[in-house]
Amino acid sequence: MLFYTITEGAEKVPVSHFIAAVKSTGLLTSDPRLRDCMEKIRKAVQESAGEVMMDRELFRKCVGGNIVLLSLAFRRKFIIPEFEAFVGVINDIYYTSKLQHDGQVAKYIPHLTKFSPDLWGVSLCTVDGQRHSVGDTKVPFCLQSCVKPLEYAIAVHEHGTERIHHYVGKEPSGFKFNKLSLDEENKPHNPMVNAGAIVISSLIKPGVNKAEKFDYFNFHFTRFQSEKETGDRNYAIGYYLKEKKVCTLNKSVVNLMFAAHSGDVSALRRFALSSMEMELKDYDSRTPLHIAAAEGHMDVVLFLSQSCKVNPFVKDRWGNIPRDDAMQFGHEDVVKVLEEYEQNYSLQTSQTDTEDHSHQSKLNKSV
Repeated sequence: MLFYTITEGAEKVPVSHFIAAVKSTGLLTSDPRLRDCMEKIRKAVQESAGEVMMDRELFRKCVGGNIVLLSLAFRRKFIIPEFEAFVGVINDIYYTSKLQHDGQVAKYIPHLTKFSPDLWGVSLCTVDGQRHSVGDTKVPFCLQSCVKPLEYAIAVHEHGTERIHHYVGKEPSGFKFNKLSLDEENKPHNPMVNAGAIVISSLIKPGVNKAEKFDYFNFHFTRFQSEKETGDRNYAIGYYLKEKKVCTLNKSVVNLMFAAHSGDVSALRRFALSSMEMELKDYDSRTPLHIAAAEGHMDVVLFLSQSCKVNPFVKDRWGNIPRDDAMQFGHEDVVKVLEEYEQNYSLQTSQTDTEDHSHQSKLNKSV
C-alpha cells in the first residue's frame, strides 16, 4: 500500500516527513498538480495546535486527487527514478563550473553589459515535472534567443502545427541564424533562425493590442529600447519578410474574430456598416458566428443572424456548424436561437431559389 511505502510501515508520521518524501522524488510543493493536496495539508496544519501527524485517514483525504501522480513518484516510475542522486551530480557540475571565470557578458546589446558576470544558476524540469534549482535562479534575466523554442511551442499550442508551418519551415538553413534568407517556398527555414522567430512572434496573440501583447510576453521596456537601437539586422529581416509577403495576416479576419470572441457588438456593427464581409473565415474555417456560438455571446449571435443574415450552415475544418459549437459548450439558449434561425434561413433560401428558378423559366420561354 502506498501509505506504508511512504511511512516505512508506521501507522503515523509527521506531515513534514511526507513533504520531505514528496520532495525526494523531484516534485515540489509548488507543483500545480499538487495544489489541492498541499492546500488540504495546510488547512490541517492551521487547525492543529501542535505537530500534525499523518495517518491513513489524513493521507487518503489529502492524496485522493493525486493518487496516480504520487503512485508513480513513490514507486520510482518517473523518468529519473533516483532523483536525489541525479541532483547530486547536477550540483557537482554546477559548483565545478562556478569556478570558471573565462568569457565575458554579451556586448552586442548595451543593456546586457550591465549584468553581473558572477551570477550563475541552473534550473531543470524533467518531462514528468521533477524540478531542481541551484544558484542564482531567482534573478530575472532576458531570455534572448533562448525564447525561440518556447514561443514556437506557444504558437503551436495556440494554432496547431499545420497552421504554423504554413508560414515557417522545418529544415536547417545552413546559414547563420541572422541571415536574410528564405527557403524555396519563400518561408523562413525554421523557427530557430531570426526570420522564423519574427514570424512566430507575429502569430502569437494576433488579435490583441500592443499593450496586451507586451504584457503577455513580460515586456521589459529598457531592454526592448536597447535592442531597438542596435537591432538593424532584425529590422532588415523584418522588411525582407514584408517584401516577400511572408505571413501577411488578414487584419480584417483577426479584428472580426476578436470582436466576436469578446462579445463586442459595437465593433461588429462598425465592421458591418463599413461593408466588411461578416462571413470571413479564420485558419480553422470558423466564421464569427462559430466563435460567438462557442463563447455563448447571445447578443452577438442575434446581431449576426438577424441583422447580418449570415449563413448558419458554414462548416469549419472539423465539420461543425455554429450550432454544434454552442451545443458542445453547453449554451442551450444559443442552440435554440440557432435552430430557429436555421429553419428561417433554409426557408428564405428555398424561396429565393424558387423565385430565381421561376424567373429564369420565364426568360427561357420569352426567348
